[in-house]
Amino acid sequence: MQIELELLAPAKNKGIGIAAIDCGADAVYIAGPRFGAREAAGNSISDIAELADYAHKFGAKVYMVVNTILYEDELQHARETIVQAHRIGCDAIIVQDLAILKMDLPPIELFASTQTNIRTPEQARFLESLGFSRLILARELGAAQIAAIKAATTVPLESFVHGALCVSYSGQCYLSQKITGRSANRGCCAQACRNSYTLVDSTGKELRKNAPLLSLKDLNLSGHIQQIVEAGITSFKIEGRLKNESYIKNTVLLYRRKIDEFLARDKRYRRASYGTCKGGFTPDPAATFNRDYTNLFIDGKRGRWNSRDGAKYLGEFVGNMVSAGKNRFGQLHFSYRLNEGKRPIQNGDGLCFVTPGGEILGARANTCNGSMVATTEKLQVAANSRIYRNFNIAFEKELERNMPCREIDVKLAIREEEGELCIYASTDEGICICHKVGQKGETAQNPAMASEGIRKQLGKRTDIFSFSVESILVQDMPFFPASVLNGIRRDMAAELSNEIRRVTDAARKHAGEVFLQKKRDAVPLRADNRLTYLANCANSLSRELYASLGATEIAPAYELQEEPQAELMRTKYCIKYELGLCPNYLARWATDKGYRDNTSKISFTEPLYLLNGKNRFRLKFDCANCEMLVIG
Repeated sequence: MQIELELLAPAKNKGIGIAAIDCGADAVYIAGPRFGAREAAGNSISDIAELADYAHKFGAKVYMVVNTILYEDELQHARETIVQAHRIGCDAIIVQDLAILKMDLPPIELFASTQTNIRTPEQARFLESLGFSRLILARELGAAQIAAIKAATTVPLESFVHGALCVSYSGQCYLSQKITGRSANRGCCAQACRNSYTLVDSTGKELRKNAPLLSLKDLNLSGHIQQIVEAGITSFKIEGRLKNESYIKNTVLLYRRKIDEFLARDKRYRRASYGTCKGGFTPDPAATFNRDYTNLFIDGKRGRWNSRDGAKYLGEFVGNMVSAGKNRFGQLHFSYRLNEGKRPIQNGDGLCFVTPGGEILGARANTCNGSMVATTEKLQVAANSRIYRNFNIAFEKELERNMPCREIDVKLAIREEEGELCIYASTDEGICICHKVGQKGETAQNPAMASEGIRKQLGKRTDIFSFSVESILVQDMPFFPASVLNGIRRDMAAELSNEIRRVTDAARKHAGEVFLQKKRDAVPLRADNRLTYLANCANSLSRELYASLGATEIAPAYELQEEPQAELMRTKYCIKYELGLCPNYLARWATDKGYRDNTSKISFTEPLYLLNGKNRFRLKFDCANCEMLVIG
């Protein structure tokens, strides 16, 4: 039996969700009116219902995120939201707060969010024992760690493959709450990790000044599909519920084609929804939002993960500024040297300049004449600045006018059975119907022409189905007018749509019932106190759950009781490593020329601190586990 591989895309809203489905997503995840971990990406129940209806045409799925921690007065509202999600056809709920496991819910699957911070086999086994039907793993895992979790569990595993990276273990970051009072676990992260900080030692010596020291590059594992599959992942998740439609189209089609290439090589696997994407634009991950890319820890090796020049999107490197000046209105105009292989700057392109001093400035190209560009912005930009394009007008137009066509191929076999004409329609995914035409009608005077007419009129696209006649096995070739054949094709399209909905509805109902039964029969593992951080306990139900599992140290959520010297962040990312200050780094890579040449000679006295305005955070280094801690 083939294993399904799912491409899971984010949806800020209904329109973007539909665009993701059109570009080949097997599933989308979207927030409801409340309780999504992106406060600015809420959606009405009616919009999600329309998205689910569209997705189910292709057998694709819609998951609602209810992945914030819940306060006591929100429990009933959260339950009602999940009941509504089930009623409108959502296929699963992604959750962080374990209180949801204690609720009386309809038969709908619950997935453990990456916010539950699943990074060891023990954590994974614990959450599976509570009844979750899917585990969404931490982003920091290498392929070997994923394989170890897969060996320890029986439920499907999901992992992020693309998009923005939280520097902290997800669900365990309180930096935003500390600085602004806006909790990442409540869906309103202020992205304090993208701010600029000054790094000083205990004597006040500045080691780095005003730099995005906690900002990571974006994840891109498009070149690691086979490795991830072999490790045990069956759902490939793209980050980006705040991203625009261009980003979603570009990224989804990129991974659709990468996964399809793998599926063509390895027939043990198949895609998790119906239809194929034909034609369309050529994806380019450099052409839409990114902070440069990293494969993070997938190979089990450290790399340089910091986003360097800035925490925002610089864009693709275009070339270097040769000269710069201003017109009589004070607006910037410049000449540039184009980098090899890059498309010249065009009118309407958004540009980003990184000056030799590290300053980042932006402008829109207004008039382009060869290597000369005029803008409408009043800027002073130094010659030799690097030029990036962060809005590619030509690519944006290509995304609009050259969308792929997602369609379901249907093969037709026409047979005569007991004097009736029957048309058997089947898809590559196993959806089959038998459309009975009834009496054969009059015999064709020209059988060859009649056969060609049947093949031509039935072998067209209707709705999302692309029909082709594979065989006609009849004794006396019948003749049908084109209008009759077109009507038959439309009827078959409607019957196929109904069959797909019947199959997907039955599968969703069965999955929900299996989940409820599994949850009822679950024998939860004892909650070792070391695992209690899996839940930020902010309500009585989550505390009750942990207490019933034997936990004796159940601390309230940081949002309810801030501690002066709390651990605000724990991360695999290490500033010492990035700056070449780590003693283990020096020892391990002393023979590696690429690293040795970048080794810093800076002297410093620990502890180190990050300064940002009035905020001062101490850095602690857990070298035994190769982790960095940020202390409030």
